[in-house]
Amino acid sequence: MSHQNLLHDSADELGPIRVFDDGQYRILSFAEGDEQSRIRLSTPHILQHEYTQAMMLPLLFCEPKRVCILGLGGGTLLNALHHTVPAIHITAVELRQEVMDAAEMYFKLPRGKRITLEVANAIDYLADGLPKKVDLLMTDLYNTSGMDRGVLQASFIENCANNIKEDGWLALNCWIDNKNNTELTEIIKKHFNDVRALDTGTGNWIILAGKRINTDNAKELKASAQKLSNTLGFQLTKWLSRLTSL
Repeated sequence: MSHQNLLHDSADELGPIRVFDDGQYRILSFAEGDEQSRIRLSTPHILQHEYTQAMMLPLLFCEPKRVCILGLGGGTLLNALHHTVPAIHITAVELRQEVMDAAEMYFKLPRGKRITLEVANAIDYLADGLPKKVDLLMTDLYNTSGMDRGVLQASFIENCANNIKEDGWLALNCWIDNKNNTELTEIIKKHFNDVRALDTGTGNWIILAGKRINTDNAKELKASAQKLSNTLGFQLTKWLSRLTSL
């Protein structure tokens, strides 16, 4: 990242928090060579990282009115959902106050009555129960050392299910080494009836889990993805084509 300007450089007890800018893109980094979040300054609502694009696939299966995002980072998922889904209510939970401050200062977070930002341990926050059940729960819990291993625990998956409506969905971002984690798959299948996943090709294994089975056929889903792609600003069909049932 040496070709980029360093806009922000701070640290808390969990490690560094840096923001870089090259005039076109802005990047949040927690470690050397790491990109936690990236936005294009001219279109901050268009997702740049492949795994975040793939996490939009549940929009094919439900029309969320209420969403909770565990792990704010630079707020790219929040920005995309706010832009794409009319009248959506979004709660984002971030462990680190300085990360939230950086997101608000540098990453063009939308604000308003329908957006709630919480500084808390997301796993504990979920265990305590959300104020209202959500249509879509998205987990993107990473730190300076990688994925938060707490998301693999049976108790966490159960708490996810308990806070999602009966026709709602979970989007879980994991490392690719969980692709063959049959124990995790079985835990998720215990609480969800429609479980699918895809390899983004960039080291992320995205699991999508619905309380109810979606019965749309491949042609219907592709048509919906093509329509949604225009609003999202990227081709959602690319990720739909990689999605398989578990």
